[in-house]
Amino acid sequence: MTTSQGGFDLARFPEDPRDPFRAWDAADEYLLRRLEGAEDSEPVALSGTVAVVGDRWGALTTVLAEHHPVQITDSYLAQRATAANLVRNGAGPDSVRMLSVRDTPPERVDVLLVRVPKSLALLEDQLHRIAPAVHAGTVVIGTGMVKEIHTSTLKLFERIIGPTRTSLAVKKARLIFCTPDPALPRSPSPWPYRYELPDDVGAVSGRTVTNHAGIFCAERLDVGTRFFLKHLPGRTGADRVVDLGCGNGVLGVSAALANPEASVTFIDESYQAVASAEATYRANAGPGAEAEFLVGDGTADLPAGSVDLVLSNPPFHSHQAVSDATARNMFHGARTALRQGGELWVVGNRHLGYHTQLRRTFGNCTTVAGDPKFVVLRAVKR
Repeated sequence: MTTSQGGFDLARFPEDPRDPFRAWDAADEYLLRRLEGAEDSEPVALSGTVAVVGDRWGALTTVLAEHHPVQITDSYLAQRATAANLVRNGAGPDSVRMLSVRDTPPERVDVLLVRVPKSLALLEDQLHRIAPAVHAGTVVIGTGMVKEIHTSTLKLFERIIGPTRTSLAVKKARLIFCTPDPALPRSPSPWPYRYELPDDVGAVSGRTVTNHAGIFCAERLDVGTRFFLKHLPGRTGADRVVDLGCGNGVLGVSAALANPEASVTFIDESYQAVASAEATYRANAGPGAEAEFLVGDGTADLPAGSVDLVLSNPPFHSHQAVSDATARNMFHGARTALRQGGELWVVGNRHLGYHTQLRRTFGNCTTVAGDPKFVVLRAVKR
């Protein structure tokens, strides 16, 4: 990425030569040009505490590293990408402070830069959390692609931070300018949200699920997971089960209830997801049940050959882009973590063709159940 400060070598994480997507887009470039005083505007004084919220792959944080920004993200992979990009461009990971959205934000923020997330709920929660640190002199600028910024987006900034306006669109990107209003009443975030599961989804029927902001289908059970729950293996005798890409944890909780002697590990790259899974598990697990909760890059932190059963409903979007890269990495990681004879069970939209990738990875794939939209697949490590 080229800026007035020079060129920056940036990559996503995990780095994959087959990944066709860049680690930045026009929204990142537009914001950086605005900070530098382009578009017939005055440069923004990047003094005091600079907070970068929602930086997707560390592009903004890396370019602004000399100002020692605080990065706040829900994504473990974004943190890993940022650390690698800082080192790659000679800044070093110690030049910035990295926080997750679950961490306490800085007490005072003088420049707030917000990369608008795909989830409106996550934006709402983020703004509520950081609003107490914003003062009348804080410079607040948001950025996103035109398709990511809606009237509801602007209303959130207006309601939580202060008067808001937008820029003209440039290369299908837009900026959000918000003037903090210290007189606005401060209210707590409405998240997490809880709901009761339907009565036809096996072991977790009627149980309460906790969803922190940003979780996929946070206000209801998504139809793919619902279909999967109806076809999960029952009592398997598995000693160690992994809910991979756990979201709110309903798959792992179902496995724990069906196999009370098993140890269940919940893994997701989202801090909000793992917090949701832990809350869901604590509210529903039986006495003596064992569980582990990991924020990380798939099964990378698990010993090879240590798992009996992996359950997964892989995402097929990377932010706004449709991609099978995440699912592909999850399948390879699951195979490494599984013992000989261990099984990976996956649900996915039928059109995604996961059976092809599973056959390449495992050498086998069996269809457990299917309907016109979804399919449950089983692969065994031979």
